[in-house]
Amino acid sequence: MSPADTTDFFPATVDDDADLNRIAPMSDDHDPATADLDTADQDAASDQAIADVEGQLSALFNRVRSNWRDYAASVHPELQPAGYKILGHLVRQGPAHAGVLAEQLHTDKSVISRQVRLMEQLGLVESTADETDGRARVLVATPLAIAKVTAIRRTNQARFYELLRTWPEDDIRKFAELLGRLSA
Repeated sequence: MSPADTTDFFPATVDDDADLNRIAPMSDDHDPATADLDTADQDAASDQAIADVEGQLSALFNRVRSNWRDYAASVHPELQPAGYKILGHLVRQGPAHAGVLAEQLHTDKSVISRQVRLMEQLGLVESTADETDGRARVLVATPLAIAKVTAIRRTNQARFYELLRTWPEDDIRKFAELLGRLSA
């Protein structure tokens, strides 16, 4: 390859006497008139890919909501999906104040209150006085709730591992990386 052939790939070098506005010549196959079309085609392709991601996320979220409904019914026939979400959080993270739950679960406090009342009646959650502030209440999952949620999680985890073990390790790592980028 002669030095002249490299001008399609690299800008011209700048020396003390060179015109700073001078750039390497463009390749013959680059037509500035079609640059906007190329960008529009790329944007359209990106937009379609984004729409595909939205569609898959929508399907995933619908499945998650459906699963929460099934999991809630497995814990107790009267437990609602929002209650299962709260209960699962208490089992995973431990005791919490209602306000903290609302914040962490991005849920209105009134939803937390209604669900907690129902879960108390069902024997799934107990409300105890906060040891550091007797006026505040701490919500705790009961042993029954812990056992039921843990059993559901074990079953789900086994299914999840079984599914992902069919994927190449590089795909799993890339999937985890992309989910991390999306949730950041």
